[in-house]
Amino acid sequence: MRLITILARTLLLGLVAQALVVSAEIAASSDKVRPLLIGQPAPTASLQSIDGKTVSLAQVLAAKPAVVVFYRGGWCPYCNTQLSDLRKLVAPLKAKGVALIAISPDLPAELFKNVEKSELDYQLYSDTKVQAIEGFGIGFKLDAATLEKYADYGIDLEKSSGEQHHVLPVPAVFVLDAAGKIQFQYVNPDYRVRVSSAVILAAVDNMLAAKKR
Repeated sequence: MRLITILARTLLLGLVAQALVVSAEIAASSDKVRPLLIGQPAPTASLQSIDGKTVSLAQVLAAKPAVVVFYRGGWCPYCNTQLSDLRKLVAPLKAKGVALIAISPDLPAELFKNVEKSELDYQLYSDTKVQAIEGFGIGFKLDAATLEKYADYGIDLEKSSGEQHHVLPVPAVFVLDAAGKIQFQYVNPDYRVRVSSAVILAAVDNMLAAKKR
């Protein structure tokens, strides 16, 4: 009986591990991404700061609760509107001891343009190798038709990222606790729809309140 129980647990752990691997793949389209779920830990990933220094996601989080925002790039007007709106969260999140970071496939130089243009007062990080994007399960590869359409609009993803992978993140927001576990996530394949700052703040408050109970 004990052997059966052990085998059952092993099988269950194997299925869970398989599910985590699947969720971390680059999807063929934005509606096929499989993001990490509430309760799962943030992945291991290397990023670049705005000054080009390589840092790990763990270093960025620094064992603090955090709001992690993924956006497509500085060329995306919907992303720029969201980045500007996120400035409303800087003061209240800081007062609660919660970090705010935003990640995109853009090169550090492109991040700097965003900070200057939008006067952002929180940290942007570059994920040109899409390690975090893939790890959170929100990456997808653009097809040839979409790349051609973007080129007609003057959008050069290879220039923005310095890479030829043609991978973008589905715009997403993850709220992490101090242990790096996801307590809230919003992932929408429709890049025109973004979660409001008010909802993000409510999710943070719920997380902090739950930790006190």
